[in-house]
Amino acid sequence: MRVVQHVALAVVLLAVSLVCGQLTLLGQGQGSEAIRPYRIAVPDSVLTDLKDRLARTRWPSEIPNTAWDYGANLGYMKELVEYWRTTFNWREQEKKLNALPQFVTRIDGIDVHFVHQKSSHPNAMPIMLIHGWPGSIIEFTKIIGPLTEPTKHGGTAADAFHVVALSLPGYGFSSKPQARAYSNKRIAFMIATLMARLGYTRYAAQGGDWGGIIVRQLGLIDPQHLIGLHSNLCIANQPPGPNPFEGVPDDERRMVEAVRARLTTEQGYSNVQGTKPMTLGFGLNDSPAGLAAWIVEKFHTWSDSNGNVESKFTKDELLTNITIYWATETGPSSVRLYYENRTDPQLNGRVEVPFACARFPKELFGMVPRKWIEAQYKVEQFTDMPRGGHFAALEEPQLLVDDMRKFFRGRK
Repeated sequence: MRVVQHVALAVVLLAVSLVCGQLTLLGQGQGSEAIRPYRIAVPDSVLTDLKDRLARTRWPSEIPNTAWDYGANLGYMKELVEYWRTTFNWREQEKKLNALPQFVTRIDGIDVHFVHQKSSHPNAMPIMLIHGWPGSIIEFTKIIGPLTEPTKHGGTAADAFHVVALSLPGYGFSSKPQARAYSNKRIAFMIATLMARLGYTRYAAQGGDWGGIIVRQLGLIDPQHLIGLHSNLCIANQPPGPNPFEGVPDDERRMVEAVRARLTTEQGYSNVQGTKPMTLGFGLNDSPAGLAAWIVEKFHTWSDSNGNVESKFTKDELLTNITIYWATETGPSSVRLYYENRTDPQLNGRVEVPFACARFPKELFGMVPRKWIEAQYKVEQFTDMPRGGHFAALEEPQLLVDDMRKFFRGRK
């Protein structure tokens, strides 16, 4: 491996070495660091094959009147698949996505795909947006405009951001890892490398789902370059001791108890993806209806939709996200991230970067007492949202944008 020539990147990697006890260079050679323009262009043959497979879907049986009790509902899935086959226009959605400036660059053996939308305001703050599973860059399409051009969306020039939003390795238009251990920790190293390569010596970061956990890892490896961290999935371990709920208000105790009760029926997917991702991957890669059911059930269950997924997401939004997974064949590689995170331990420690937690009431995984979060982060803003669930950027974009503006305003 060569000596890293960019000073900013060298500082990032030195920080990584101090945290991990080892130095891992993420460059792959001088020429490979080029940032190359990217345009989405799904081949016609892929779309033709998709419609053929949808037409030949072999539907399972279902116990009458069970709604979503057993998982994805048969009636809704038939409706969605028929819409996908006959009405959904991928080319229209592709055109909308291609209106965003997109690029790829090679980092740690992966062609990393990202949107890089600069603001017209010269003093805008650079920010990295990080999605999770079963999401994609489609989650950020409602907030990129308000973040980059706030004066057109109810804000001021002081609220402007230069937005970088990447497709996680093995997701969407990033390439698929061909080796083990591409975990959240490793992805955080890649993000620090990317922001340095883009010339951003100071930047912010925001994430939900895996993005919320990657934000935490980023805060541990690159604190000297981070302006602040914002998360809508605020993860904190239960503190040690005989009574972790000491000093926790009664309403938060009840919240934790309710979430734990829900999790008894909501962790099966994670156990499968974290232990046998390849077994699941055959179905995700071969059956578009199967892929859609696996993903849509999560948008139904994890959102603040009151049992009606289309009260929060349109069919086109759901299917654009699913089609990205299908067209790129990243169903199997995306779920492998669960396995990698189980086998490659995450970095621990208190995050000393300024931190904001946006807690949405129907979030399932980040609902822990504020006291626990404050023990592991330098919390400078904590917001209990009036509504919303797991997919905050797509589900409640205005609430999320307002909270981000409030937290980052005036920071440098």
